[in-house]
Amino acid sequence: DVQLQASGGGLVQAGGSLRLSCAASGFTFGDYATGWFRQAPGKEREGISCITGRFDGSTYYSDSLKGRVTVSSDNAKNTVYLQMNSLEPEDTAVYYCAAGPPYGSICPTLNHHSMNYWGKGTQVTVSS
Repeated sequence: DVQLQASGGGLVQAGGSLRLSCAASGFTFGDYATGWFRQAPGKEREGISCITGRFDGSTYYSDSLKGRVTVSSDNAKNTVYLQMNSLEPEDTAVYYCAAGPPYGSICPTLNHHSMNYWGKGTQVTVSS
């Protein structure tokens, strides 16, 4: 079966950093586009970042977070990461990883509707 497992969330002070991990089972991330999304209370689900499969490997970022986040992958571990720096209280949300078709049109949109498989979210709380 296809499953994704997100981890690495927690409580961090403003200005701090976290690295989230998304481990896959039942499929290989290298054959998919993998995106990171978040949802804060009362807000719509927001695209953060996306990395394409091994055939491209391009990365994409939300304009609002560009420069503070970096997405990367470790194919040997079948894991995708999201490094987050300079965190702010406004970054507090549940963060999700998801996988979608490995086509070039998918990642640039940062659209959660394009994703087929979702992991359970991990809570990130940034204190002031």
